Amino acid sequence: MQLSGRVALVTGGGRGIGRAIAEAFAREGAKVIVSAARQRGEIEEVAARIGGTALVADVSREEQVQQAVEAVLAAYGRIDILVNNAARGMRFVNERFMTEARPFWEADPDSFRLVIDTNVSGVFLMSRAVVPGMLAHGWGRIINITINQETMRRKGFSPYGPSKAALEAMSAIWAQELAGSGVTLNLLLPGGATNTGMIPDSLPESRRRELIDPAVMGPPAVYLASDEASGVNGERIVAVEWGAGG
Repeated sequence: MQLSGRVALVTGGGRGIGRAIAEAFAREGAKVIVSAARQRGEIEEVAARIGGTALVADVSREEQVQQAVEAVLAAYGRIDILVNNAARGMRFVNERFMTEARPFWEADPDSFRLVIDTNVSGVFLMSRAVVPGMLAHGWGRIINITINQETMRRKGFSPYGPSKAALEAMSAIWAQELAGSGVTLNLLLPGGATNTGMIPDSLPESRRRELIDPAVMGPPAVYLASDEASGVNGERIVAVEWGAGG
């Protein structure tokens, strides 16, 4: 029970990677709060199954972030672990992005902004809201979920790829600013295309079987959230390599 007594907030926790991490944390004894911007039914199902709490909050909205953090603090007294997993993928810009790449000049500006607001500003707002409490306790863990660097530069993957590149730059800066405080910040990624809700329903089953199982994110996420990783800060861990003994 590596996380016994810890309070963990996992954004985008109703499906895919967020759900896998929430389940892994719960198995290790953490009190887990799963949040999502909309899918109340999904997060309530996950929360009920793992003995956690469901919380509807759009990370791109400052007032909703603040309300969510205040609700967790009122219920549990602190937030020890934050997993910034909530993100909007290419489906919001191009439903067929896996098979039909479109150039950036054909992107809808509102959809473009939605991705950036969630994947970049949302991580900032969420982290900004929880870090002061972590610093006050002298202990905290932030895990930012990212993607392969090749995907960041892949044709047709704007703005999703650039949003994750910005996330990685922010994470590198923030880890330096948190160094020595007892609060760590690390990046975690699956290591390839993963079977999550970001994948179009139209993807052929033959290709879907090749996707990574989100469950690979559980073990390295537990490690990064544990006392054992107290000296690990500013690192970038690839889950499929971890599973292979990396």
